[in-house]
Amino acid sequence: MDNAVALSPNTAPVPATFAGRLAAMPLRSKLSALIGIAALAGVVFAMTAWNSHGDYKVLYANLSDKDGGAVIAQLSQMNVPYRMSEGGAAILVPAAQVHDLRLKMATAGLPKGAVSGFELMDSARFGQTQFQERLTFQRGLEGELTRSISSLAAVQAARVHLALPNQNGFFREQQKPSASVLLTLHPGRALDRAQIAGIVHLVSSSVPEMSPKAVSVLDQSGALLTGSAEGGAAGAGLDAQQLAYVGQIEAGYTKRIVDLVEPIVGSNNLRASVTAEVDFSQTEATSEEFKPNQGADASVSIRSQQTSEQGGAAGTALASGVPGAASNQPPIAATAPLVGASQPLQGAPSGAVGGSGGRREAVTNYEVDKTVRVTKSATGNVKRLNAAVVVNNRSVTDARGKTTQVPLAADEIEKITALVRESIGFNQERGDSVKVVNAPFRVEPTSNVEVPFWKSPELIDMIRAAALPTGLAIVAMLVFFGLVRPAVKAALVARPAQLPRPGMRIDAVVDDEQSYPTPAIAAPPTTLRQIEGAKALAKDNPAAVAGIVRGWVGGSEAA
Repeated sequence: MDNAVALSPNTAPVPATFAGRLAAMPLRSKLSALIGIAALAGVVFAMTAWNSHGDYKVLYANLSDKDGGAVIAQLSQMNVPYRMSEGGAAILVPAAQVHDLRLKMATAGLPKGAVSGFELMDSARFGQTQFQERLTFQRGLEGELTRSISSLAAVQAARVHLALPNQNGFFREQQKPSASVLLTLHPGRALDRAQIAGIVHLVSSSVPEMSPKAVSVLDQSGALLTGSAEGGAAGAGLDAQQLAYVGQIEAGYTKRIVDLVEPIVGSNNLRASVTAEVDFSQTEATSEEFKPNQGADASVSIRSQQTSEQGGAAGTALASGVPGAASNQPPIAATAPLVGASQPLQGAPSGAVGGSGGRREAVTNYEVDKTVRVTKSATGNVKRLNAAVVVNNRSVTDARGKTTQVPLAADEIEKITALVRESIGFNQERGDSVKVVNAPFRVEPTSNVEVPFWKSPELIDMIRAAALPTGLAIVAMLVFFGLVRPAVKAALVARPAQLPRPGMRIDAVVDDEQSYPTPAIAAPPTTLRQIEGAKALAKDNPAAVAGIVRGWVGGSEAA
């Protein structure tokens, strides 16, 4: 018979458009989709911000607090993103805007800490006094000198203070100008004597009537780099150039010792140190010596000679004395000895009859030796050398391959000492000393600890760099597949019509020919409603339900 029970699902009509399907979604699905979309937007924004992290470059560095605050305020007013480096030493801005922002900041007069030179004279106000004009000129001159000094490689920053007194009409009452220079050197840099003299000459030459002695140069620690004319910088100790010279001398002697002794004792078995005492004082001595002419062979040069002779009238002198050969000899020429009193004039005795006798005098002056010697000692003379050498024990390997440390013999120590003395030019008169000691070197055991691959710094840095983007990517995937995708799939894909399952349509005849009415039970769209419909069918028509169950158990569908 055609009596049958039909179970058809009670399905609502499905909208044809996407908007309609989206509106027909439950409220819970809509909230999940909105939360997922917002989370994805946050992840995308975080990824974009992280990718733009390396696009920042330095706009200004090493600004004062006042200038840094003014620059940051200007950037905030211009709506330009900025960042501060570690420690606040630099201001970072997007790389594409660095040059544009520098021009705009310069137009706004920032940073104000920049040194201004003679361009201050371009903005002179109308009606300014002579004092203001002179002060502006002094500021411009100080700025120009600061720029010139700051251009040196070793100078990080500089400040110049000029003292320019007012000039009056009285020459004797005029005061000389002076200057002070404060230098901030780069870490690890130093100025030698020639560079300091160059800075002093630059400042003194830029100001009229300024003497180089009136320029003082200081470093960032307050040490005076220039000195007075009397003592100079060496009055308080050695300057940088002198210390460098002493270091070069000591290093040269040490290298000589190592190069000479190391081939004997082996590499890394020798330690040497040389201390040099260098005299940088300058002395000048002048001596004048007089040496008389002595001996028969001594060269004699006559400076001046004077002879005077006086006698009576001719024919008045009468012969006198004892007649004989002695009285008839001519007089002997007078001689003047080099040392002692001069001898009297000798001649034949004469007598005067009716008049006085003759007189003769001779004076001779000779040159005396004179030596003038000027001695000026050189600077940087080595006054004393002290050398200390430590030699390691000798390594001896026996037949079994065992290595032991054996001290050096006394004669070997003496040989090494002699070599060290010859290498440094040992001079006992000036107090040099050389000491060679044999002692075992203590070697600290070093263990090569192998760092695991997963603890290597490179891998750790790589993980740190990739942790944020990887985490953001995982969060984005979870949000998409957990919240967004189900909602989008439910809105895009239409639900198919529910097909009747076995037992949903009943065309069965049980025993008699009684026909059963076919109830129209609509299955709810959810499982709960389907269960309620099945319960109602079993309650209203138990025979039909029993036939359905019998057919399921038998493995064949009811006809």
